[in-house]
Amino acid sequence: MKNKKAPPKQLETTPDKVEETPFEAMAGFFSMLVVILFIFTFLGENFVIPSGSMEKTLLIGDHLWVDRITFAPPSQWMPLTHYREPKRGDIVVFIKPSPEEQPDPDGQPQYDILVKRLIGVSGDHIQLNNGIVSVNGVAQSLPEFGSDDPEDVLDREFLDEFPRVPPVSEPGNMIPETWEQDFSNHVANGELIVPDGMYFMMGDNRHRSADSRFWGFVPRANIIGRPLFNYWSFKADEGELEKTGMAHRISWMLHVVTHFIGDTRWSRTLHRVR
Repeated sequence: MKNKKAPPKQLETTPDKVEETPFEAMAGFFSMLVVILFIFTFLGENFVIPSGSMEKTLLIGDHLWVDRITFAPPSQWMPLTHYREPKRGDIVVFIKPSPEEQPDPDGQPQYDILVKRLIGVSGDHIQLNNGIVSVNGVAQSLPEFGSDDPEDVLDREFLDEFPRVPPVSEPGNMIPETWEQDFSNHVANGELIVPDGMYFMMGDNRHRSADSRFWGFVPRANIIGRPLFNYWSFKADEGELEKTGMAHRISWMLHVVTHFIGDTRWSRTLHRVR
């Protein structure tokens, strides 16, 4: 009986490991950076709520992702993107139409970025009577999480009886002279009429909101976008996030690090804004 020879063993080969060159690594990094910059520049933007004017729809310390596409002018290079005009009930991020009292270090005017709810569009007739908002003669219900608590109000009569009680510019009351002077041009039969190309904004916390009642209409060109969702919410006191200075920033960063778990509002993570 002949012995059968076993088939020769095949040598196992392993593919040569291809190492990434420094140039390829750098190219990958810059490609990712370009994508991130594109997203933040053209598609969306981060926005942090610094005050309680929208409570409890939005809370101080909410970090929002803002959609910059929907309200942008239609573009031929993005034909499949959905565009529309802002409408009543939208929560809108926009540039405040009047500058702050203090200019920047170079002497240039500073314009805050705010978030409010859109109450009136062009042609709408706005009136507040005993704190109840009416648009074109129809009373509007308070937003689901809004507040009309009269305690600690900015100015009860002015806020509740608008435009019957007109804005008067005084030191420290946040009403610019330009709005006081132009105000009467838009009032008829006790109602404020929103002009073409303008919008009337109000905070959901109606007695703690410096809004269009204080500084007037918002031009279409000032609208940045709409917040889509709250990607992180961290507890903060009124005015805490508006403080400046390197010492405060370092102190606040240390506070966030040491209180991250306890002071993060986990139930609001990825919370849809509406």
